Amino acid sequence: MADPHGPTAQQALSAARRHAEGFRPARGDSARLAVVACMDRRLDPMSLLGLQPGDAYVIRNAGGLLTEDVRRSLAIAQHLLGVEEVLVVRHTDCGMTGLVDEELLEALTEATGRRPQWSPGGFTDVGQALSQDLADLAADPHVPGGATARGIIYDVTTGAITEVRRAGA
Repeated sequence: MADPHGPTAQQALSAARRHAEGFRPARGDSARLAVVACMDRRLDPMSLLGLQPGDAYVIRNAGGLLTEDVRRSLAIAQHLLGVEEVLVVRHTDCGMTGLVDEELLEALTEATGRRPQWSPGGFTDVGQALSQDLADLAADPHVPGGATARGIIYDVTTGAITEVRRAGA
């Protein structure tokens, strides 16, 4: 029976070594699509979207947020790698929903003696947060594909998706 918490780092490294035995390189040309998704382990954007290795650039973080670093990656992907489209994937029952940024920042400061310089990015409504992020991305001059970016919310209990429009569209 598989461990309900998933593999350890050592088990993952062993699997990577086994993977190399039957490895076939992914396509070498540029992908048209960049996907930004939450890092939640219940969400597998490759499988959900029917993608194979090499089909898209996938960027993941807590909440699938369009942070400064994600925007940097999207700008590079568009300007240097040929990406034309951006798809943002969020999901129901996200741990970032209801997260109070200041509480987490205070806890981290107390635990480490240092206050993080970044914002955790908690939100109260996944759909509203996604809609606003899409609007903000559309206004980013460094990410031209942001104007046509699309967003979906994946339901972790049913597997269904709901498309979300950007605020003001």
